[in-house]
Amino acid sequence: MDETSKTDQAKWARWRAVANLYHAFFTGLILTVVTRRGVPAAEEFVFRVFRRQQEERFLAGLEKLGLSKLPPAVAAAQYHYLSNWIGGVFVEYMYESDRKAWIRYPPPRWIWQGTAICGIPMEVSRAMLRGWHANNGVALRNLKLGFVCTKQTVDVQDGLEGYYYEYDRDLGVDERLVFARHLEAPPFDPARAPALPVDAWPKPRLEKAYRNYAMEYVRSAAPVMVQLFGAEDAGHLLHRTAKLIGMQFFPETAAAFSEAGSSSFKAVDFAAFLSAVLSAQDDRSTADEQRGVFAVTQHGWRLMIDVADYHPACGQVLTGLFEGLAAASGRNIGLAAHVPAVGRASDAFVWTVRQR
Repeated sequence: MDETSKTDQAKWARWRAVANLYHAFFTGLILTVVTRRGVPAAEEFVFRVFRRQQEERFLAGLEKLGLSKLPPAVAAAQYHYLSNWIGGVFVEYMYESDRKAWIRYPPPRWIWQGTAICGIPMEVSRAMLRGWHANNGVALRNLKLGFVCTKQTVDVQDGLEGYYYEYDRDLGVDERLVFARHLEAPPFDPARAPALPVDAWPKPRLEKAYRNYAMEYVRSAAPVMVQLFGAEDAGHLLHRTAKLIGMQFFPETAAAFSEAGSSSFKAVDFAAFLSAVLSAQDDRSTADEQRGVFAVTQHGWRLMIDVADYHPACGQVLTGLFEGLAAASGRNIGLAAHVPAVGRASDAFVWTVRQR
């Protein structure tokens, strides 16, 4: 392997570590809302996150993936197959006709990472389908298109599956998502599944898209938390979740950044590690050291810069994640965060690292 390839492999490993960190945070945040605010609140939260994602990403994604000319049911199903495949999600696609196309998410489910699936109520899984799958016909301006769910993994069935179907009439709001538990998806044949054009989707683009897939959920979820629960409560829940995730995922994150995952970092080590994490999520930073105290200045949070309803409380995601990483890196590391209490995501975030 030549030097350039080694450099690329190292960069992609860091991107994937950031993706895993944000992925875990999103799953953990749903569990936090379930356990701290109850099932109805979690159902509303998940519905709003997925509807927001659907409205922002679906039509643009169809164009980007070259699917916009396909029949509505086929386009919707192929979109879910390809976009989720890019993000590292296990998914299957089965064409039945121009008016009926299946998708199936076999276990293990990406969104309910690991043992988290045991804490996800069926109402929360339905809210995801209502937020996204049930709205694809509306987005396509074809009110005949609906989604029929035949299985849900959280109901202890062997996957989440269903099909897009174009009816002979316009559907009412409550008809755009229905359940048919007596039906089962046909077998998946990978040879008949759509594929991305290799020239348009080279390895570097796929690796970056993999990272962005997970990060986009946090981009949507943090503002929804603020809108739903208010800035004070949302900030507390975001910070609590993020710190727990940072502590839990420090060893594997550090390993991807060529660190040993040691719990005996010095301040200089953690400051360098933090700068590398910021770089891997496309944030520019500069570092300064005075008398053993390291200030890492993050010049804006790129993920949130163009979010119209960004609130400074969203910054508790980063504060919690980095405090959690610091706590797990060694009991001798102190991290102080200056996250702008007012202003925009383009403002500076300052992380001060010192030896205790």
